[in-house]
Amino acid sequence: MFKILLYGLLLCSAFAKAMTTQPPAAKKYQVQTVAFYNLENLFDTLDDPLLNDEASPIMELDEALREEVYQKRLANMARVISKIGTDVAQVPPAVIGVCEVENRKVLEDLVNHPLLRPYDYGIEHYDSPDRRGIDTGFLYKKRDFKVLKSTSKKLLIYNEENSERIYTRDPLIVSGLLHDDPITFIVNHWPSRRGGEQKSRSKRNAAAALNKTIIDSLHSLDAMAKIIVMGDLNDDPTNESVAVVLNAQEQRQDVQPQMIYNPFINMIKQGYNTLLYRDSGNIFDQIMVTYPLLLEAEQTGFQYWQAHIYNPSYLMNQTGAFKGYPYRSFIGSSFTGGYSDHFPVYIYLIKELKN
Repeated sequence: MFKILLYGLLLCSAFAKAMTTQPPAAKKYQVQTVAFYNLENLFDTLDDPLLNDEASPIMELDEALREEVYQKRLANMARVISKIGTDVAQVPPAVIGVCEVENRKVLEDLVNHPLLRPYDYGIEHYDSPDRRGIDTGFLYKKRDFKVLKSTSKKLLIYNEENSERIYTRDPLIVSGLLHDDPITFIVNHWPSRRGGEQKSRSKRNAAAALNKTIIDSLHSLDAMAKIIVMGDLNDDPTNESVAVVLNAQEQRQDVQPQMIYNPFINMIKQGYNTLLYRDSGNIFDQIMVTYPLLLEAEQTGFQYWQAHIYNPSYLMNQTGAFKGYPYRSFIGSSFTGGYSDHFPVYIYLIKELKN
């Protein structure tokens, strides 16, 4: 457990980019980091006959190179995760949602990398029906978070032309105790924009509606449930799926019980991004919280404090036409030595320590 003494004046300079109100001065807080990271097609080197994994970039490499590249990718992902949030919490995240992973094995290989092994991360994972064979996952430090319940929910979407089901990623729901504080996490990877944003919009609206159903169900059991929604939504915070279907709010003061707050609305309006495409920035990667996690709610346990995008220089291309873009791992079938085509996002949760 990490304890920190926060002073208002110090924090005003140290966190000039913070998107939220600073906590009261001269109080002691425990800080925990919650993160989300798209791992950009983290596939192993084995050919699974049940999946379309032969289309993954690593399988297009010469067989002699695959294991070396796989180990480099694991090292890169572990490096990033080990650094997220450490400027304040001093340790890697307590909880990390991930997407674009092939299976449980790659998650096991990741958490057992020497950079992450000391933190003893547990794994929650379910095989997805996605045709590309990519899943979501949930990593958590066993010393910080105790899983009470874990499940996935079917995202049922059908082709409007022939009524056939479109197989995509199902949301992963994990409920548990973060240092005895009950919190539920919903990890998402919503349908892509293939075919165009407008043509594919209904699919992401359906994913948002399923999340809303899950949130409403949790609120029916506990009207003050602490819920954190995260994921690569393939939509910006201002798009219909998030702003209308989920009714995520930009301003903290507008959030009422059983509503949700999205700090990344403010970020995208200020020009921040988690990915770039044709020089256009997007924030597809987001973390949202329900009302009881806001400081103003004055509830016990952990409260939301700040949201950030983790984008240090080593995660960016430094030169060329794609300068400033995320330093992705593959371009076509060529391994670049990079990381991901998305920047991770994270939030800080804080809990006041009573004397």
